[in-house]
Amino acid sequence: MATALTRTRTRTRWSALAASALIQCFAGSSYCFGVYSPALKASQGYDQSALDAVAFFKDVGANAGVPSGFLAAWAPAGRRRPWLVLLAGAALCAVGYLPMWLAVAGIVPAPLPLMCVYMLLAAQAQTFFNTADVVTAVENFPGRRGTVIGIMKGFLGLSGAILVQIYHTLHIDPSTFILMLAALPTAITLMLMYFVDVHNTHERYSKKFLDAFSLIAVTVAGYLMAFIICDQVFIISSAVQSVCSVILLLLLLSPVAVVVMAQKSEPIQHEESTSEQRIRLLQEEDAEDSVSARSTTAPGGSNQYLSDGKENLNLLQAMCKLNFWLLFLSMACGMGSGLATVNNISQIGGSLGYTTKETSTLVSLWSIWNFSGRFGAGFISDHFLRLRGVGRPFFIGVTLLIMSVGHAIISSGLPTSLYIGSVLVGLCYGCQWALMPSITSEIFGLNHFGTIFNMVAVASPVGSYILSVRVVGYIYDMESPPDEHACLGNHCFALSFMIMAGVCVFGSAVAFVLFIRTRKFYRRVVYASLQSFLEK
Repeated sequence: MATALTRTRTRTRWSALAASALIQCFAGSSYCFGVYSPALKASQGYDQSALDAVAFFKDVGANAGVPSGFLAAWAPAGRRRPWLVLLAGAALCAVGYLPMWLAVAGIVPAPLPLMCVYMLLAAQAQTFFNTADVVTAVENFPGRRGTVIGIMKGFLGLSGAILVQIYHTLHIDPSTFILMLAALPTAITLMLMYFVDVHNTHERYSKKFLDAFSLIAVTVAGYLMAFIICDQVFIISSAVQSVCSVILLLLLLSPVAVVVMAQKSEPIQHEESTSEQRIRLLQEEDAEDSVSARSTTAPGGSNQYLSDGKENLNLLQAMCKLNFWLLFLSMACGMGSGLATVNNISQIGGSLGYTTKETSTLVSLWSIWNFSGRFGAGFISDHFLRLRGVGRPFFIGVTLLIMSVGHAIISSGLPTSLYIGSVLVGLCYGCQWALMPSITSEIFGLNHFGTIFNMVAVASPVGSYILSVRVVGYIYDMESPPDEHACLGNHCFALSFMIMAGVCVFGSAVAFVLFIRTRKFYRRVVYASLQSFLEK
């Protein structure tokens, strides 16, 4: 009896959220490609098109998460097994990065097709981590899906900067960094996957603890940004860098304290048995939590999804809807151009005269902007949806317009243009990763959420292949001098980024079409929320 009680208290929705957040902090190894891509290119003798081909398989692996979605959905009697998804992700991470490290270190040769396979497997691990963590968080907190998706996606966005910070602290070479990517995410996942599980979502919870997770995410992002900026302005010794890394580690572990406080608070609430006490708890809880949860679960309520009034569509049913393809196309334009930017950021910096340290700093800053977009989009879209009835597709259209401006700035080649442009592109890229899963869960339901949102995410590598390999890589090699794999000057990327700016404008138009088609649906959500609130 005591053992069962202890197990219950150590495995709650809060411990699941904390474990998922920590896994996400080390899961985004694909965002570090810009750090080791020069070593990969030099050791294997690749030209830019070949390197972009490897980057394309990275994008496919990191975004084509349908296998992880199917594994997450597979469960007898509706019981989820997120630990199994996480275990598969840990295995893929090790199997992909270890042989890649052997090839870059010159121990075991790997031809280009084999290197692409290694990259595919290594990056595919990220989708398994992400699917298990996001789906579990949404099912544990269905009334705050925008917020928890923002938290999960935000920590994933920060993971690139966290991993690069560890890389700088350890003073290792890029090839050893690949070995670190094989070991660290795998070990963290194996240690924490026991705690990631779906719990009773009908029990009440205090929103202040969820806000604490959000505050921690913002604090980690602010700390990383401050440290990165100071590292550029001042000369930081190894000892100071080590101390800063220890502080970062303590910040990453701080969700454990939130879990302890939440689990001390909730048993007290469960012991209150009188009807008056229960009514008081209901009144104290944020009314919007229960309203949103109700609107996503009540049969015949606002969860009657678009076009046909059915709930919880499966993958094939969703793919038969025009709204699916409008979302897919807008994501291909936005996510594809964003990936094309981060995949080539080292080469862009090199062509414009940036040092290796400056380009690695750009990779870290990209993670900060990526986080800011992912985290902020969840809060902002939740606010405008609940209070104004503005559908989330509207914000996708806006972010794509801003992203087009970022691409145009990078294309100009002016001083600091890469810094300014990467801020806008990274911020908007992160917004789309927070908005897309929320829209998918609202339009198509939660039963097959993991599979459907991972299928929409396939738009990212599709767009990346067209824009990164067929546009950026092709134009770069065309502008390079004969028999050389390097190109210097603004002309190397100017035309590519002007093309991507136009693509984002087109994607914005598609997103606004989706917004117009879904206005009635989101109005029903707001109406149901108000009606439920008045009934209370």
